Amino acid sequence: MNYRHIAFATALICTAAATSASAGEPRAVIELFTSQGCSSCPPADKLAGELARDPSLLIMSLAVDYWDYLGWKDTLAIHGHTSRQQAYANARGDREVYTPQVVVNGIVHVLGSDKAAIEKAIAKTRSTAAPLALPVTMTVADGKVTVNVPAAEGVHQSGEVWLCPITSSVPVAIGRGENRGHTLTYHNVVRRWVKLGDWSGKAATFSLPVADLPDADYALKDVDQLAVVVQSGVAAKPGLMLGAATAALH
Repeated sequence: MNYRHIAFATALICTAAATSASAGEPRAVIELFTSQGCSSCPPADKLAGELARDPSLLIMSLAVDYWDYLGWKDTLAIHGHTSRQQAYANARGDREVYTPQVVVNGIVHVLGSDKAAIEKAIAKTRSTAAPLALPVTMTVADGKVTVNVPAAEGVHQSGEVWLCPITSSVPVAIGRGENRGHTLTYHNVVRRWVKLGDWSGKAATFSLPVADLPDADYALKDVDQLAVVVQSGVAAKPGLMLGAATAALH
């Protein structure tokens, strides 16, 4: 199912999330658009698990729903991920939407199963766009998640702050479709997105009650990691990743 390019209407992304304590300045945010209905995706899903062991990388698996018609409804898919992938294609202007696709630091896309291409894309973004320059921090205490974003020092002076609850490992037994009969493991699965607010270039603090994390599709016990990203642009036209942090949630 390599390189199937599809057009979708751009829509706003989903909602809700939270996190625990951790600061960091990762060298890359890597978003993998994948699907349980995609026969070419398992190598990319496996690679995501390998890359997730690198503490300098923030790996986010974003399951899409547009292959569900092939006979298997993706159990982790969020339609907002489909919208986000299309928004990236529209922002780049190349209309490239496929699985497995990786978007690196919000601006470069490559084949999700190609480790060398991913590393090259990381180097390219760091040499040309200075991603993740904002030292974002995140803590959890007293029943709430707190995210601190410092004042801008460079060119980028605004962005959106998004918080994602993540499940680090999800095995799925697939009963139909191109991967039927296989049990596949998905790594760093994003369960929801919540917009904490807009960042205007000034130092700012955002917070969310931990109790607001669960929704109808998962319980708090299903979440063991949290990630926050500060991204230039808007949901319908996302751009460069300006800052990010991760945290364990136990």
